[in-house]
Amino acid sequence: MKAGDESAIADLRDALRRNLRKALSPHPRADESFLEDAVQDSILRIIQRVNQFQGRSRFLTWATSIAIHVAMGELRRKRWQDVSLDDVISDATGSPNFAIDRQATPDAELERKSLRALMERVIEEELTEKQRTALRAELKGMPQAEIARHLGSNRNAMYKLTHDARKKLKAGLEAAGYTATDVATMVTR
Repeated sequence: MKAGDESAIADLRDALRRNLRKALSPHPRADESFLEDAVQDSILRIIQRVNQFQGRSRFLTWATSIAIHVAMGELRRKRWQDVSLDDVISDATGSPNFAIDRQATPDAELERKSLRALMERVIEEELTEKQRTALRAELKGMPQAEIARHLGSNRNAMYKLTHDARKKLKAGLEAAGYTATDVATMVTR
């Protein structure tokens, strides 16, 4: 497909609009104007990457996967665009939400509470204010691009900032005798 092939682009636009409407039907923010914007952005990205199409699937399947990726990324950004960073980080603690396990033993629950308290202590005492803010927002699910926007930074700088914060958090947990496996087990069980 070449940028000048108007008929093929019009057919692709119609097919992508139909496919996105089906894929995004449960999302209330995916109205017709959102779909049209997502389709336009997707077509530009597809044209830029058409030489990467390897034929392992149908072209429309490949193009639809790009369109869904574009649309979902925009929906994630929209979800957080009106959320204040202060609201996110002040909403309880910045440590992960440990699911309540009704079948956990009292010892396991005590261990889980101890881990959460340790994480909070390490975040509070070992990280800079900017690292605390970024890491807490990230742990609450805010995308790095949105955190960067709120902090007046860029995505690359935010990646480095949260990477360094996670390294300090990991070091603090390891110094207390926890391994990554211990933490993963407690968070997911």
